[in-house]
Amino acid sequence: MAITPIDLYASFLHLRQDGQVHAERPVFDPERDGWQVMTFHVENDADVHGDHWEVHTAADEVVACLTGGIRLYLRPQQPGDEEEQIKLAAGTAAVVPRGRWHRIALDAPSDIMSVTVPSGSRLEKRIET
Repeated sequence: MAITPIDLYASFLHLRQDGQVHAERPVFDPERDGWQVMTFHVENDADVHGDHWEVHTAADEVVACLTGGIRLYLRPQQPGDEEEQIKLAAGTAAVVPRGRWHRIALDAPSDIMSVTVPSGSRLEKRIET
């Protein structure tokens, strides 16, 4: 079998339960099992659906800033609490615990990589208070 380069910005990597890895069309499918590695170049908050909260119920998520700078926000777990903010500079990452609502905002155009199990993931429109 020939090994060929994979364009991470044009493909998602699906790490299957059986140990195989497949490069696939970059589609986030909340019905898919196995881990998924996703790499994006983003220019603005709309590119990261910054007006929505996101949650992954099947696994933790690694969010890595490869270039640029981003802010990762965690939704308050109790009414009246503040959002938690984690600044990620190029070359840093954070682990969002399974079941924790979060969102991303950009400090600059950035390259982001995330790794999670998409099964059961959801988005919810952010309502500003």
